[in-house]
Amino acid sequence: MEYSADSSLEQKLANFDPNALGDTAGGVYGLPFTVEEAQMVIVPVPWEVTVSYRAGTAEAPEAIRDASLQVDLYDPDIPDAWRLGLAMEEVDEHWAQESRTLREQAASYIGWLEAGQPEAEATRFADTAGAISQRGEQLLTWLKEKTGAYLDAGKAVVVLGGDHSTPLGYLHALADRHQEFGILQIDAHCDLRPAYEGFTYSHASIMHNALQLPQVKKLVQVGIRDLCQQEAETIDQSGGRVVMFHHRFLRDEMYAKKSWKKQCGKIIAQLPQKVYISFDIDGLDPKLCPGTGTPVPGGLEFEEALYLVRQIVRSGREIIGFDLNEVAPGDTEWNAIVGARLLYNLCNWMAVSQGRLKARKAE
Repeated sequence: MEYSADSSLEQKLANFDPNALGDTAGGVYGLPFTVEEAQMVIVPVPWEVTVSYRAGTAEAPEAIRDASLQVDLYDPDIPDAWRLGLAMEEVDEHWAQESRTLREQAASYIGWLEAGQPEAEATRFADTAGAISQRGEQLLTWLKEKTGAYLDAGKAVVVLGGDHSTPLGYLHALADRHQEFGILQIDAHCDLRPAYEGFTYSHASIMHNALQLPQVKKLVQVGIRDLCQQEAETIDQSGGRVVMFHHRFLRDEMYAKKSWKKQCGKIIAQLPQKVYISFDIDGLDPKLCPGTGTPVPGGLEFEEALYLVRQIVRSGREIIGFDLNEVAPGDTEWNAIVGARLLYNLCNWMAVSQGRLKARKAE
């Protein structure tokens, strides 16, 4: 007997045991769904060409997929979350190899910059930044087309990096399909530098590049604790388009006995109805992500970040997409374990905001 995709999915929903051990032969989180069946698709982007301190983020999608098998699927707020139908694409080895090759070239180029650009090697590096930026543009086009196809098929989409440059193509796809939206950026860094170190698509330039899209009406940055004067001036001169909640300000509020709930209300008030979340894991306290490329002291606790996300959804706003990036596996599985749990929660709450799942009412 032949089964349609719908009947096959219903069979899987009926037969799957969410209490069983994670099935290594299954998909992400041990779930049985294929990309074709899934309501939500995770697109891995194993790319870290322009990282300027520590590398490893390109390995995150595979590490998070492995760690996801240790995540219990029950969520007290969304008991049937696993029924959403969540699947992750296989890592594209072409882009993984491109990243490895170009990373070596970029590292040599960055070393030359840091050495004061010795004239003896100027010819060698004359075209490096331009060539790498060209490949970054090709990555953007590839991701825009891939994520756009999923969106047009009615699926929700998640981008899993890789470094923070990776989601730009997805933002372009969303901009083609939404008249306007805001970005909530959880991050230790502003990432507002134009063409940092000469790379147009640098990880430190993602929000500068995102703001070139007129559909991005607001950029709200939370947890920032490391920025340069140029970035501060960009924010000041943005006319309110960019709003930064510096981590020091958030902590000052806490020390003055302002609740996190009240602070989240102020953050959410800056966001439009449609929200894209760009989550750099270094926005969390480094004890939760010690392997990340550019760690900074301070940062949000795990539940602080998730509380903010839940409050966004409970405010009636729609999360139209999100990315999670800069999870470098490092020397411990801890980074991927935290990343996998964060990813699962973000997927579930985006699904709630889009009406794909139902959450229990907050007490």
